[in-house]
Amino acid sequence: MNTVKVKDVVFGEGLPKICVPIVAETKAAIVEEAKSFKDIPVDVVEWRADWFEGITDPDKVIDVLTDLVPALAGIPLLFTIRTANEGGACAITPEDYLRINSAIAASGLVDLIDVEVFIGAETVTGVIAAAHANGVKVVGSNHDFDKTPAKDDIIYRLRKMQDLGADIPKIAVMPKSAQDVLTLLEATTIMKEQYADRPIITMSMGGQGVISRLACEIFGSCLTFGAAKKASAPGQIGVKDLQGALDLIHRSSN
Repeated sequence: MNTVKVKDVVFGEGLPKICVPIVAETKAAIVEEAKSFKDIPVDVVEWRADWFEGITDPDKVIDVLTDLVPALAGIPLLFTIRTANEGGACAITPEDYLRINSAIAASGLVDLIDVEVFIGAETVTGVIAAAHANGVKVVGSNHDFDKTPAKDDIIYRLRKMQDLGADIPKIAVMPKSAQDVLTLLEATTIMKEQYADRPIITMSMGGQGVISRLACEIFGSCLTFGAAKKASAPGQIGVKDLQGALDLIHRSSN
């Protein structure tokens, strides 16, 4: 399997990487939170820009990024507009989604962009092309807050992301039972062992799914999300507890 390198972070080798989200509405709060990350274990920061009050204006978004990037002091930045259809904080048209993400890719201020692969074919291909034209890596994503799809469907979605050119496919699903968590973990393993030629990210959300965030190295997910302050999805735990669990599992399994 190929690895993906972003700055000094290599996805697909070593311990799973820890991503910490920034979920805030104002520029001041966003930048202030970024400055607090110097004291916690974090490999990647995700700015959940759908929470930002000026999200529909690319100039305002770029203004935030101009101060956010220096505050991160070299930590890779994942830019994400999570739509309302996939659990995000704002309703946004596919046209605006493409326009804003393309402008951010061209700004040279972000390292990765999250692209929801079921938002519409033209939008997806447009954002991926804009990102890659500007040297920005793409996390192709899909979030199901209602259920855990069948194992074959999870694998299909991840393979579709790969076929569309996402550098790192990602899926997050909601379990209704322990069996649902096992379904996600089995699909992850099959994808990694049989189909993936690049790193993948998977998780089962909520309290039941927390094991998928901790044991991701065992089953084949290259990154897990932890909360510094406000969680961006159900089931995220604190980053220090998360790092301790990842270290323990890594030592025990190698």
